[in-house]
Amino acid sequence: MSIYEPGRRVAIIAGVRTPFAKSGTLLRALTALDLGKLAVSELVHRTDLDPKSLNLLVFGTVLPNVLAPNIAREIALMPLLPKGVDAFSVSRACASANQAITDAADQIALGHVEVAIAGGSESLTNVPILHSRGFSDALVAASKAKSLGQRVQAFGKIRGKDFIPITPAIAEATTGESMGQSAEKMAKLNGITREAQDQLAFASHQNAAKGTADGRLTAEIVPVSLPPKYEAAMTSDNGIRSDTTLAALAALKPVFDKRYGSVTAGNASPLTDGGAAVLLMREDVAKARGYKALAYIRSYAYAALDPGEQLLQAPVLAAPLALQRAGLTLQDMDLVEMHEAFAAQVLSNLAGFESQHWAERAGLSKPLGTVDRSKLNVMGGSVSIGHPFGATGARITTTLVNELARRGGQYGLMTVCAAGGLGFSMVVERA
Repeated sequence: MSIYEPGRRVAIIAGVRTPFAKSGTLLRALTALDLGKLAVSELVHRTDLDPKSLNLLVFGTVLPNVLAPNIAREIALMPLLPKGVDAFSVSRACASANQAITDAADQIALGHVEVAIAGGSESLTNVPILHSRGFSDALVAASKAKSLGQRVQAFGKIRGKDFIPITPAIAEATTGESMGQSAEKMAKLNGITREAQDQLAFASHQNAAKGTADGRLTAEIVPVSLPPKYEAAMTSDNGIRSDTTLAALAALKPVFDKRYGSVTAGNASPLTDGGAAVLLMREDVAKARGYKALAYIRSYAYAALDPGEQLLQAPVLAAPLALQRAGLTLQDMDLVEMHEAFAAQVLSNLAGFESQHWAERAGLSKPLGTVDRSKLNVMGGSVSIGHPFGATGARITTTLVNELARRGGQYGLMTVCAAGGLGFSMVVERA
């Protein structure tokens, strides 16, 4: 069964993304808005979509530009698209693009729209940097001053410490715990060894390298001409290490717990720049217009838990609900895509699928089951490909449906963990 009515299922027609680049490298001159426009425009061109048929654009980003906070509307206003395309932005941390996709899918299922583009982008090179409160107060006071003397007096209150900028932290506001510290805690609580983490990271790089070499991953990518001269183009992800070895990964030092830790730069996803988008249509509309669906959304679910507990474990609660809504089991899945924020988080999620404790928390009488590793992240994952927060969900969706079609599989499951103790899961099916 599907959560959508027969004939009104939501079809995933295609997906496109930019290359993913480690922050501060090849895509450093491009903003999240630039990257989003590149992904969306390429998607329109590749699918030969009539821009006038587009009803809705939903886009996710985690660190919005304060000068253009509604990134979706800014993308929709590029010359390629009609000005009447409705657009709104969403943010659900690392699952922001997933939120964009499910919001757009729901609008299609409700009959409000027929054709939508959903996705997300992020530039972790170009993060917003804020003034301190003291400096900001001085600027505001100076702007309201009615004389030179009042302006001088306002700036005279500034102290040296006020010049220290404030940058966004990848940490929980409620706990003060960073993502990496949370991953370390999960590794210790779930008995995840350093060796197991490095093995998963090695597999991620190997699978991504193969997918790049044979063209499966690069087929999803729009080449990006690089400013300022635009003479060179980036055509593939630059975080994939085809030459890495288990020995090289084992030699890296722990980052977040230097004495007893196991999370390293090698078994964690890097800060990344990139954008991704998918084209969605109502089933009957797609067929009438001659589009062949790569897959259909069968079900999805979100879940949450206390961030002070196991921050990135909520997919273990979301996946059973998505599978229940789909009327399927884990064993029915031909492929499983699991966002790799950290190898420790993936291994903790996999252990949670096999745990009676987590089964009961999810309302199950028995564990979800064991994921066949030969079906897991077969094209690599975020540890190797990279993780632009707002874009990852659309990248995973695109990779999953493309590979499911290539293999002739029927069902695919994806999960994404997110800050705030949030989790997402979706089941897709081929017709």
